[in-house]
Amino acid sequence: MTQVIVGENENIESALRRFRRQVSKAGIFADMKRLRHFETPIEKKKRKAIARRRKKRSR
Repeated sequence: MTQVIVGENENIESALRRFRRQVSKAGIFADMKRLRHFETPIEKKKRKAIARRRKKRSR
């Protein structure tokens, strides 16, 4: 679970920006979108292949 502690003199915009960055890093939105609808085995295989290619390219 992503958590952001707001400092005393910190404005809400910067805390919200930090929260969004942490959520995107953790991949929460991607999981939420993926789990929203049923994924067929072919779609799952295609998604995993794309992720492997992306990971291989970034190394």
